[in-house]
Amino acid sequence: MDILRLKAEGLSVREIARRTGLSRNTVRKYLRRPELPQYKPRPPKASKLDPFKPYLEQRMAQGVFNANRLLQELRAQGYTGGKTILKEFLRPHRPSRVPHAVVRFELPPGTQAQVDWGEFAYTDLQGRRRKVYGFVMVLSYSRAMYVEFVEQQDLSTLLRCHLHAFAALGGVPKEILYDNMKTVVLRRHGAEVDYHPRMLDFALLAGFALRACRPYRAQTKGRVERAIGYLKRHFWPAVQFTDLADLNRQVRAWVAEVANRRLHGTTGQRPADRLVEEQAHLTPLRPLAAFTSLLHEERRVSRDGYVQYAGSRYGVPWRYSGRYVTVFATSTEVEIRDGDRVIARHPPALLPGLTIPLPEQYHGLALGGPQRPEPPQGQQVVGPAVERRSLQVYEDLLRAGERR
Repeated sequence: MDILRLKAEGLSVREIARRTGLSRNTVRKYLRRPELPQYKPRPPKASKLDPFKPYLEQRMAQGVFNANRLLQELRAQGYTGGKTILKEFLRPHRPSRVPHAVVRFELPPGTQAQVDWGEFAYTDLQGRRRKVYGFVMVLSYSRAMYVEFVEQQDLSTLLRCHLHAFAALGGVPKEILYDNMKTVVLRRHGAEVDYHPRMLDFALLAGFALRACRPYRAQTKGRVERAIGYLKRHFWPAVQFTDLADLNRQVRAWVAEVANRRLHGTTGQRPADRLVEEQAHLTPLRPLAAFTSLLHEERRVSRDGYVQYAGSRYGVPWRYSGRYVTVFATSTEVEIRDGDRVIARHPPALLPGLTIPLPEQYHGLALGGPQRPEPPQGQQVVGPAVERRSLQVYEDLLRAGERR
C-alpha cells in the first residue's frame, strides 16, 4: 500500500495525507492496522416488485413474457413500480430466440391482404378443454387487422368472416394471400393451383384475386402470421368470456383500442392512421344480398326433424324428415330453406352441442308414430253366482287337520 511505502521513506503523516489525498485520521488508521478493511455486503434493498414475483413466475410458466401485458396485470393488483425493473426481472427467464435473415417486401396501399386461421384453447364451465378458431385478416400496407372467433372452419364460415372483415376495414383489396387451406385450394400441380369453385366465385363477385402461398414458404404471409402471434401473446392469455358473442365483442374492442392503435414495429406508425390512407385504394363492398347464394350449406334432416349445423341441432317441421335442405347462416340468424321456401329460422346457438327446437315442430304428427299391436291378454269376466266364503274358513280347516 502507498501509505506504508511513504511512511517507510520517512514521510510525516501530514505529508502522506497531502500526497494521497486522504485525511490525516485515515492515514493514522491505516498505519495502526495496515491490512485492508473488510466490508460486509449490504443487504439487498427491498423492491416494489418482490410481492409480485410469485405471480410473475406463475405467468412465465404459462408462457407469458410480454412486459406490457404483465405490467397491466400487475397494475390491476396494485403494483406501483416501473416497467424497467419488470423487464430486468423477465430478461433472464425469456426463451432465447435465433434470428433469421428475411427479405421484407412493402406493397402499395390497397394491393394485398393476408388471411389465416389461428387455434385457441380454453377451458369451459365444466372444466373441459375446448378450442375456437381465430380468423385473422391483415391489410399488408397499413397492418390494420380484423379478428373474429368461430367454432368451425367450413367454407361458409370463411366467406362470412371475409364479408365481416371487408365491412370493418372499409373495402376489398386487389388480392388476398392464403395458406393452402382446403377451403381455398383443392390441389396444386406445380405452380398451377386449382381453387375451390365456390371460393373462386366469391372472389370474382367481391372483386379480388386469390393467391396461394407456395408450400413450406410460410414467410410469404409473414404479416398475418405475426398478427396471430401478437393476438396470442397480448389478447388471449388473460381473456375471460361467457360465450362466443362475448368473446367477439371483447376482441373487436381490443383490435380497435390496442392492436390497430399501437406503434407498429416495422412501419413506426399506427395501423389505424395508415388505414385511413389505404381505404381510399380499397374497392367498395357490394351489398350482402349479392352473396346470399354462396353463403349456404346443404344438410339432410334427421328422422326426428333436426338439421345438424356448426355443432348444434336446429329444428324444422317434421314432414321434411329425411329430405335435403339448405342452411343459410349469418351472425344473427340461421335460416333453413327447402328450395326457395324458408321453413325455419333460429337464433345461432351460443354454445356447441345445443338442440334448438322449432315451435310447433311436430304439429299434425301423431307423436310416437304407428304402434305395434298389443300381444294377446287375458280378460276378466263376470262368472256364475257361487257361494263366497271368507278365507278364514280355509285357515280353520287347516288347523283342524293339524289337530288330527
